[in-house]
Amino acid sequence: MFFRMITKTLVRQKSKMLMIAFTVILGVSLSTAMMNVMLGVGDKVNRELKVYGANITVRHKDAALMSDLYGLTEGLGVNDKFLHEDDILKLKSIFWGFNILDFAPLLEGHAVLQSTGETVDLIGTWPEKNAVLATGEELHTGLKSLRTWWDVQGEWLNDSDSESVMIGNILASRNNIHVGDSIILTNNGVRKTFRVKGIFNDGGNSDEKILMQLSDVQALMNLHGKVSSIEVSALTTPDNDLARKAAQDPRSLSPEEYETWYCTAYVSAICHQIQEVIRDGVAKPVRQVAESEGTILNKTTLLMILITILSSIGSALAISNLITASVIERSQELGLLKALGAYNWQIVLLVLVEVMLTGLVGGVIGYFLGIGFAQIIGQTVFGSYIEIAQMVILIVAVILFFVTLAGSIPAIRYLMALKPTEVLHGK
Repeated sequence: MFFRMITKTLVRQKSKMLMIAFTVILGVSLSTAMMNVMLGVGDKVNRELKVYGANITVRHKDAALMSDLYGLTEGLGVNDKFLHEDDILKLKSIFWGFNILDFAPLLEGHAVLQSTGETVDLIGTWPEKNAVLATGEELHTGLKSLRTWWDVQGEWLNDSDSESVMIGNILASRNNIHVGDSIILTNNGVRKTFRVKGIFNDGGNSDEKILMQLSDVQALMNLHGKVSSIEVSALTTPDNDLARKAAQDPRSLSPEEYETWYCTAYVSAICHQIQEVIRDGVAKPVRQVAESEGTILNKTTLLMILITILSSIGSALAISNLITASVIERSQELGLLKALGAYNWQIVLLVLVEVMLTGLVGGVIGYFLGIGFAQIIGQTVFGSYIEIAQMVILIVAVILFFVTLAGSIPAIRYLMALKPTEVLHGK
């Protein structure tokens, strides 16, 4: 009898029930899309922000100390302290190795440009680096991946280029150097000829420098196997109080806190692990980049949560109006049930089951539509699919239940106050 009454009500008031279902579909689809994007957007946002370069730099501990204490970037204690090139690939062996996207060593040097006699700054690096790690993982990295904003006339250096260089546009213009020209560099009695493969525009100090293969600068400077610093681009988790406490001194953490911090991709944890594999190295975050990543990610997450909350409130208000209108329209029928001896809770249960069944159908349809919307957002904004989070199903179900229940409150209050004698007499 109970379910027969529900079936007849759903058929008789199908227009209002369809409107309730449509309202639920809109709310659930938006909530599903936003939550899936929110849960899957962290790495994608960080990857998008990698166009701004590295967020971690590694230097020799003595050079880093001189820089911190005295602000020195050159001179004794800075330029004579080096890291070991054969340690660099160990970056991929740390606990968060998969979060390290790109990295490149830098070796700073000087040489004389023979055509003008000018002393020029050199940057030795891996423009591109292809290698196979001991684990069998194929590695493709290099400075090209960290300098995506460079405007290059000509071509980038590649892994197989030798005795080729790229020149900053200011230095090239001042010395009337063009792509395809040859230049001669000398230092400490070493004289080498290089072909200009490209001219780059960095927009900074690098525009007055020459970019070369790391091995060529090592040969000119007689610093075989040495590098000045390493730039690292890593996916990180925004800092919280634990990360900030650890950044001050990891030894201040309790064993439980240390384990949580070490096993979370905080920038300070990744820096700590880098120092464990780079001899005499000190890894420090580039705060402008690292903090902006966390700030943007937090604001993006907050925006999506706000959209989900507002859509839920909007759905509850719309459902409330529709259910109340439906109950008022059926007031004589419900009043008759009361007159025949039905309890308030029985009538309320009848209405709630009708609404919950309608909401369930709308919720299922809305969930699958929301997955589609999430993929559209992922393809449009990030150029990749959003991974579907299974926990969203539970979250959406809880939201749907409470939104439907909240929307039913005005109708329930009306039912509790309904007087059979009045409605049956048409009052």
